[in-house]
Amino acid sequence: MLVTINVAVLLAIIIILRLRRRTQARSRFDEKLTVAIVLVFGVLIAPTAFGQGILDVVVQVVQGVSQPGR
Repeated sequence: MLVTINVAVLLAIIIILRLRRRTQARSRFDEKLTVAIVLVFGVLIAPTAFGQGILDVVVQVVQGVSQPGR
């Protein structure tokens, strides 16, 4: 039996576990490592359908906020 792990899913789990830690317990290195992991996660999900869906939602929100009042 072959088990495969999607790297993006694994990074999402790591991000959730890292962000659950208390802020006071994090060193600067921990914060930099978390940022690097999140950036890699973003690059991995960007070309997927899920990533495109997130992009569409963000574009709609930005357009709604940037339009002048009616």
